[in-house]
Amino acid sequence: MRRRFRRAGGPANAAIAAVTVFALCAGAWLLRDGTGAHPPPQPSAAQAHTGADDHSAGGSPAPALPPSPPGRVRIPAIGVDAPLTGLGLTATGSLDVPPAGAGNLAGWYEAGTTPGERGTAILAGHVDNAEGPAVFYSLGALRKGSTIEVDRRDGGVAVFTVDAVEVYDARDFPDAKVYGAASRPELRVITCGGGWSRTTGYQGNVVVYAHLTGSR
Repeated sequence: MRRRFRRAGGPANAAIAAVTVFALCAGAWLLRDGTGAHPPPQPSAAQAHTGADDHSAGGSPAPALPPSPPGRVRIPAIGVDAPLTGLGLTATGSLDVPPAGAGNLAGWYEAGTTPGERGTAILAGHVDNAEGPAVFYSLGALRKGSTIEVDRRDGGVAVFTVDAVEVYDARDFPDAKVYGAASRPELRVITCGGGWSRTTGYQGNVVVYAHLTGSR
């Protein structure tokens, strides 16, 4: 997987907008497999925002935590337990991604909001690489009400509850909805997704929306 993100106007915690699918988002594993028979799961319409109170998925908002860089992310429902690395911007203003060969490594946008702090924190990772499924391969199978835990370097754990899981075509990516500033602690987890073909690769993104519901 590789999708790059470019910097847009606004504060740092809402400063990224999706752009073109690059070649490394082509699904190297699927191409090598030669069959295209094992694409990653995609979210169903039932997991999308309803337009009503999406907090009904479970969990009242918790008070914001002080800033602290994250070190690890766990999503028990889909078997994710991975270290986090800081992601910066490339020379062209795109948010970089973890090394393609690091299948079980996710990243966070370290110039923005830290997970648990008030605002919108961003995590991103590969859906696959040349070796097979990567850290966020099953992200599209996540359901509302699932838990995401982020270990913080201050020794605490920020606990988020999933509000929605959606998939977007690259041409219709809702920048403001995904990256917009929030008045409470929120989290977005992003990987490549949508339709896939041998000629164009992945045509969009899977995005998980979650809000802070606890800490320990």
